[in-house]
Amino acid sequence: MTKAVQKITLSPSRDIPFNKLVLSQSNVRRVEAGVSIEQLAESIAQRTLLQSLNVRAVVDGEGNATGMFEVPAGGRRYRALELLVKQKRMAKTQLVPCVVREGGIAEDDSLAENDDRVGLHPLDQFRTFQSLLGAGLTEEDIAARHFVTPAVVKQRLRLASVSAKLHDVYAEDGMTLEQLMAFSVTADHARQEQVWENVSRSGYDEPYQIRRLLTENTVRASDRRVQFVGLDAYEQAGGAILRDLFEHDDGGWLQDVALLDRLVTEKLKADAETIAAEGWKWISVAVDFPYGHTKGLRELEGKPVDLSTEEQATIDVLNAEQAKLESDYQDADELPVEVDQRLGEIEAALAAFEDRSVVYDPAGIARAGVFVSIDSEGRLSVDRGYVRPEDEAPTADFDGERGADVSSADGPEASASAQRTAISIAGVSTEPEEDDEDPARPLPDRLIIELTAHRTLALRDALAENPAIAFQAVLHNFVLTAFYRFASSGSCLEIGLRTPTFPAQAPGLRESASAKAVEARHESWKARLPNSETDLWDALSALDNTAQSSLFAHCASFAVNAVYEPANRYNQGRVSAHGVRSRLDQADVVARAVDLDMVRAGWKPSVDNYLGRVTKPRILEAVREAKGEASAQLIDHLKKADMAKEAERLLDGTGWLPDPLRLVDHSVSSVEQDGEAGQLPEFLAGEEDPENAGDDDPQQLDGAE
Repeated sequence: MTKAVQKITLSPSRDIPFNKLVLSQSNVRRVEAGVSIEQLAESIAQRTLLQSLNVRAVVDGEGNATGMFEVPAGGRRYRALELLVKQKRMAKTQLVPCVVREGGIAEDDSLAENDDRVGLHPLDQFRTFQSLLGAGLTEEDIAARHFVTPAVVKQRLRLASVSAKLHDVYAEDGMTLEQLMAFSVTADHARQEQVWENVSRSGYDEPYQIRRLLTENTVRASDRRVQFVGLDAYEQAGGAILRDLFEHDDGGWLQDVALLDRLVTEKLKADAETIAAEGWKWISVAVDFPYGHTKGLRELEGKPVDLSTEEQATIDVLNAEQAKLESDYQDADELPVEVDQRLGEIEAALAAFEDRSVVYDPAGIARAGVFVSIDSEGRLSVDRGYVRPEDEAPTADFDGERGADVSSADGPEASASAQRTAISIAGVSTEPEEDDEDPARPLPDRLIIELTAHRTLALRDALAENPAIAFQAVLHNFVLTAFYRFASSGSCLEIGLRTPTFPAQAPGLRESASAKAVEARHESWKARLPNSETDLWDALSALDNTAQSSLFAHCASFAVNAVYEPANRYNQGRVSAHGVRSRLDQADVVARAVDLDMVRAGWKPSVDNYLGRVTKPRILEAVREAKGEASAQLIDHLKKADMAKEAERLLDGTGWLPDPLRLVDHSVSSVEQDGEAGQLPEFLAGEEDPENAGDDDPQQLDGAE
């Protein structure tokens, strides 16, 4: 016999005047949280009461109804109504919809009402905001009605615009809110879905990794090219910008890279044409020039424009104010903000006077040229006054290396007016990607050249910081020349001083810490030396031993050549396998003596300088050596471009170096190796170094981190 199902009976509802309601002591809510009473009151004023109050009749001591009702569930709504009455926005006799509860326990009802409430899923809020926008409300209207800022509304609307497929994944807890935020960087649903498919399978699904993949073909707004042309100009030309509403994005990412490059080229060309009016023979234009691009060119000596009486008076006032402020606060632990700011303004003003225009001899201008580029801050960089060897006058008289030119027989005016400035704009060269998957394939010659160029520059800097070692290195070179036949060709110091040039421009070489240190040291010495070479001997004699040693080390450092140079049909007469090996072996000797460490010198593996230039097995080998087999297996299924990017992240901070940058401790002297003249060093042949064969032990490497 089937048991009858017991039917439930719902509590009756009725409208009760507000002044007949009182807040019950049985209400379990004691701690205020969520929307404030004031906000709830505003919501009720806009939309009326959306949820009834739960009430119980108040009885006297004998159990008789008093006509009053207490509110055990709905206390916040009661307080909001109470506030509206106090503000005289609602009558105290206003009828309030209530559910009249009989029986049970008041505290149980109050607790159940709060426990049984399910918060709105964030995705529902995002979609609702989108619906309200479609219904005609503005972002500001939505923000005001729901007590959030317009920025929050923009964020929610951006999340609502993400692909519906990703919404479904998020709704099923397949991704986190932070991941969904990352996908909102772009509005391209197809790209969003493609990236999610990749990261969800690979496990590289951190929000920052998602953002990086979505913006990999864009340019950051902080890029110097963008700073140069300006975001407004880019947008006015029709360029689109990706923005991240959830994290600081430095202005976003520019999508149309070709448009940006065109705007940069056009603006640089326009600036170059303006500079051409000064009468220069040539102007070379590029976003950036390689390190050492002025090597072999003679720099004109210009004369700064004379200061006017007013300008000199301004400088004197600024210097006096600076001296007074520094004196007044010399004992202060920390400068007041306004004083620190004023000192910065004074320094900037004085620097502007120092950077005033320079006047050149007209005859020199007619033979010289200008380099026009963009500096690291996105400002126009104009480097004037360089004469190429082929442009030197047949009969020129120089006041030392820094002297002024004597004009040609036709006169400076005739030289300047007879020519038209040649403006050349540098292009961007790219190398085809290597698809060879042979792990034993030697490193490309160009890559080895670039890597050893970095090492040469760092070695120059390190040698210049060690005068005693520099002196001994030069002495070693002299002894080789005097006592060992043909040995001088194998030295890494090309005494003369014939500063070796870099046959290939390695990425980041010009901006490296070594390059900046060498340049700063050179400029410092240049300022101390006399303008005329006839005064140089006396000037050197006036230096003490320490200064002479430092200058000696600096000059000697320019002779360092530790760059790998492969033999080819152009240099077969002067480059041999034995010569390269001997020179590089001796570079190792000097490097060990100065304790050269390429990690301390600032080199670290990146997509541009190594990982994007080698085969996939080489990438995996690097990760395996630095992080162990487990890390290598994390990326072994990726395409080469993605693998290189992830390897760059994994190798960051590990101190890993490719073979050409490692300091190898040769236990056998070069003299004993003479019989192997036709062979290159093992690391140049791409073979594993037997002394370091055990360095890829995952436990040892992980522990070394």
